[in-house]
Amino acid sequence: MDQSLYICKAIFFTLDIHSIKIFNAISNLPHEWDEVAHENAFLQTSYLKVLENSSPANMQCFYIGIFEKKTLIGVALAQYLDLNKLASFGDRDKCLKTYIRNFIFKKFASNVLFLGNNMMTGQNGYTFNVTIDFKSLSEILMECANEITKHFKKQNITIHIVSFKDFYQDCADELSKFEFGSMYKFNTQPNMIFELHESWKTNQDYIAALSKKYRDQYKRAHKKTEGITTRELSLEELVLNESRINELYQHVAKNAPFNTFFLAENHFSTFKKQCGSNFILFGYFLNEKLMGFHTLLLNGNVLETYFLGYDELIQKEKMLYLNMLYYMTKFGIENQFKKIIFGRTALEIKSSIGAEPVLMTGFIYHTNKWINKIVPKIFPKLEPTLIWQQRHPFK
Repeated sequence: MDQSLYICKAIFFTLDIHSIKIFNAISNLPHEWDEVAHENAFLQTSYLKVLENSSPANMQCFYIGIFEKKTLIGVALAQYLDLNKLASFGDRDKCLKTYIRNFIFKKFASNVLFLGNNMMTGQNGYTFNVTIDFKSLSEILMECANEITKHFKKQNITIHIVSFKDFYQDCADELSKFEFGSMYKFNTQPNMIFELHESWKTNQDYIAALSKKYRDQYKRAHKKTEGITTRELSLEELVLNESRINELYQHVAKNAPFNTFFLAENHFSTFKKQCGSNFILFGYFLNEKLMGFHTLLLNGNVLETYFLGYDELIQKEKMLYLNMLYYMTKFGIENQFKKIIFGRTALEIKSSIGAEPVLMTGFIYHTNKWINKIVPKIFPKLEPTLIWQQRHPFK
């Protein structure tokens, strides 16, 4: 594909004229891009270069500039996923429902366009440096989807599914009043967010706030880490351990109930090269062998958890996953972050350390009008059934 390609379309609104340029090469982005994107680290070019240089094999990214007359006022991200390139959606759940779901995805939803970031949990799909009303926003996002869909059609690729992902509830409700009102609105697993108390200055303050039951859980888990050493890995160490890191990541990823992509082996080292101190990978070593890792992204006063991996041989014995969550919490408190985004999955164990569920909403439609009519009936049946109990660990 010609990397200099961009799509340009003018959209006329009642009070103003907006134009959109959609790029697929970061080298072509307007020079003021990062100035507009400064509120969100995951729309800045340092992060976008991570996607450009180490995105999953079945993913292609598009970088969207929104202009008011000739001035850049907003930026957004879109991702195309070719699910036919996946050998597996995930190996954990081997049941009839999973086989049916995978068959349907392969046959009728293999080419998927996301307006937003399918690799992150949260409202990270767009940002503006001016106030924009929801009617205009809905029209802009819809026009972006239409233009990218047309772009693929010219290459004889039919986009099956278009999804606008991860809006907070108030935003989703407003968008539903306009262009998004005709789409199927869905809620998947909630985003687990830990709002850290301002009074907590050290990890001991956090431990003291736990009820006896969960303070005992913390002590029991911490005791299990005997023999484990934890340290931040430098770029050089990341490169040196890249194969092992990927092995640990793949173990966790393939045992997830559902995946639409798998990270490239050089993803984490590329992340470190591009984002420096704003990306941290902590390794967990037993007898000097890397047995687990987790990653953190520093996004202003918000700490975002990212991908992790571990060796199943010691995961249960050392309660490694739970200890990782405690370690992330400790890092957040000691570095005075306001909140930690723990993302989806493992809801119950995340709630046991203090994170609370926040509903995230997405919108979706199928480009085949006949299939689109039955999306509200079939989509809920394709979602993995989730039963969990929220924990309340504080006094």
